Parts: sequence; C-alpha cells; structure tokens
Amino acid sequence: MIEAELKARVRDVESVQAALAARSAGQRAKYEDTYYDLADERLSSEGRELRLRTITTGNGRRSLLTYKEPAVDSSSGSKPEHETEVADPAVLDSALRGIGLKELVRFEKHCVNYQFASAGRDLLATLVTVPELDGTFIELETVVSESELAEALEVVRSTLRQLGIADSDLTAEQYTDAVLATRRKPALP
Repeated sequence: MIEAELKARVRDVESVQAALAARSAGQRAKYEDTYYDLADERLSSEGRELRLRTITTGNGRRSLLTYKEPAVDSSSGSKPEHETEVADPAVLDSALRGIGLKELVRFEKHCVNYQFASAGRDLLATLVTVPELDGTFIELETVVSESELAEALEVVRSTLRQLGIADSDLTAEQYTDAVLATRRKPALP
C-alpha cells in the first residue's frame, strides 16, 4: 500500500487546530524516531527509509518498524510503505546494528493526531512540532493502492485547503534532512 501524504508548514496554528477539532478529537503523542542506513548511506540516496518508531500516548507505548520504498509520486513524495509492530525496540535496534546498519539520525516529534473522513476517504491529520526545527507542520495522509494515488492526493490537497493550508505552504522536505541540516550548522559564538 502507498501512503498518499502531503506535508505543509502551518502559518495559523490556532485556526488549523480549530478546523481539525471540528472534525475529530485530537490525540497527543510523542514519536521517538530512529532512522537506519547502510554504511554508504545507500538507502537514503535511493529514497528508501528504514525507521524504528516508538509512540507514546496517554494510552501507553508501542513500537513500529517501517520500511518505505522510493517515492512513486515525486511532487508529494508518496511512498509504498511496509510496517509491523515491534515487541521490544531495543532488541530490534541491536539486531539492525548487528547486521551492519548504522543510525542515520534520531529525533523526537510532538504530535496531535486527528482521524476523520473526507470525500469518502479515511484520513489522518497530524500536527507536528520537532524541537530542533522552527514552526509547526501538518501531515495529511490516507493509505491507498497505486491506482488510487492521484485521486487520493487530490482529496488530501482539497482537505488541506479546507483546513486553511495554501498550496504554497506545501513542502516535500523530510524531517530527517531538516534535522541533519540543523545539526550540521556551526554553533554561534
């Protein structure tokens, strides 16, 4: 399946929060993400991702291993995704490192998730802040087959507009790249 997703910077956080709250009750979550790569960073250079995520909510914790293939839509960055629940993330981390993968980057995302339907599609909207990055982002996604991708992305785009997100606010920048770029900046004296 493909995660048909668009991401944007949120200019008016309160307005977008109100529009989302009118559709669904939000659930707060903290995501602790670790991305892995081969020593030569071939996965990243090919547009692939291997991520171990631990999600903490008021209902507890769970961990997921996600493998994302290269994007099938260059404008949105939508990728086929394969995900499974992990019983013990520390054991999986040891196994991944043991077979020669390295940690590419690790960071936290503070999220509020909203689930609702629009134009007959189940959507997940996530308001995101990353402590190392400026601003708030929104991710809006639905899971589809490749044949449904174009139609699903139009529903996602239209729903973002209804939430007050302009097309000019859309971004394809990945959090991994932004966090790594921030960490590489020299410290100010």
